[in-house]
Amino acid sequence: MSEIVRLQTELDREIERRRRELGWSIKGRLVRFEEGIVAQQRHFRIGVTDLVRRASLGTIMTAPIIYSMIVPLALLDLWATIFQAICFRVYNIPKVRRADYIALDRGRLAYLNWIEALNCVYCGYGNGVVAYAREISSRTEQYWCPIKHAVRITDPHQRYYDFLEYGDAEGYRARLDSLRAALREEAAESISQKENADTGPSSA
Repeated sequence: MSEIVRLQTELDREIERRRRELGWSIKGRLVRFEEGIVAQQRHFRIGVTDLVRRASLGTIMTAPIIYSMIVPLALLDLWATIFQAICFRVYNIPKVRRADYIALDRGRLAYLNWIEALNCVYCGYGNGVVAYAREISSRTEQYWCPIKHAVRITDPHQRYYDFLEYGDAEGYRARLDSLRAALREEAAESISQKENADTGPSSA
């Protein structure tokens, strides 16, 4: 765990260094560009007409199908929110912060035309909803069935690694309550840390 923390710290430093190189910074959830950066970015914008002219026939024909996914995505977003609002409250499971998973900031980049910006917002929303729903599902699984599968699972959620081994009946009965308690404590602590990071240090 200490090695993971060290590597995460190094990664955060590298990300911050790269941000400075590209001329932007972030405070809370607000992005700020250095003076002149936005104008510089606009030089790389491709007009909508040129973008459409370069697009293949297949790209144009499949666009309606791609954007039709907004319907099931929006329904998943809505139903996952309703689900945790009702069920997590009953079982005293801390709710997942939707804003931690859905970010729509890429559409503001000056080097994107309105079609590219719309695409970025759409992809950010879609992947964010899936990640949001996955975290809700993982907390539900940890509460109700924190048992690993017998077969190997590709890219399981992070909580899965702490689940009980398949077939460990004694461990299941002995540790189920502690895993539920850990879920509440870990999720609550994560929310508290996020809120502190968003608000920043208070002034004296």
